[in-house]
Amino acid sequence: MKKVLLSLVAVAALTFGAKAQTEKGKIILGGNVGISSSKTDGAPKSDFSFSVVPNVGYFVGNNIAIGTGVGYTYDKSVSTHEQNEAFVVAPFGRYYVNLSDQFKFFGHLAVPMAFGTEKIVNTNGDTGAKVASTTLIGVNLAPGFAFFPTKKVGIEFSVNGLSYANYTAKAEATGIKTKTNGFGLSADTFAPKLGVQFHF
Repeated sequence: MKKVLLSLVAVAALTFGAKAQTEKGKIILGGNVGISSSKTDGAPKSDFSFSVVPNVGYFVGNNIAIGTGVGYTYDKSVSTHEQNEAFVVAPFGRYYVNLSDQFKFFGHLAVPMAFGTEKIVNTNGDTGAKVASTTLIGVNLAPGFAFFPTKKVGIEFSVNGLSYANYTAKAEATGIKTKTNGFGLSADTFAPKLGVQFHF
């Protein structure tokens, strides 16, 4: 009887914990970190990229969270002779739909903004002078699923979804601005995103 009672308490605690993950007043912590390096035969140095954008959110209502990510991205490419660095701010909103006690569907709407610089990379792979100031403002809508194995951890699976981006490069020498607009739908289930969010 004692074992049965303990089992019922454990199941009730797990169920309560899963339901409480997205209640009003809860906090969500997560983010993304990426690093990659590649070298072409004969190239003097490797191409290298790095990004870190932690995020924090607050549930303003049951299943509704708002928050922001703040971070930094760096990309140096010897093959394209350019280096890009940017400070990133990415406000977001999320809405969760309960599928079961431990599974939830969510929609993630973000407005990523990146403010940075572009520099020349010479044939030896050395970074040279700044050639432009860059600004990127976008909108991304990504669907996904969250699984809550414990009270404070959500494992997420999502795809890119709809996106729009406006990229502006202002030439350092002339002040001339070059703008590029992009719109896309990328729901590639063969290239999903897998992540972890912490709930408190």
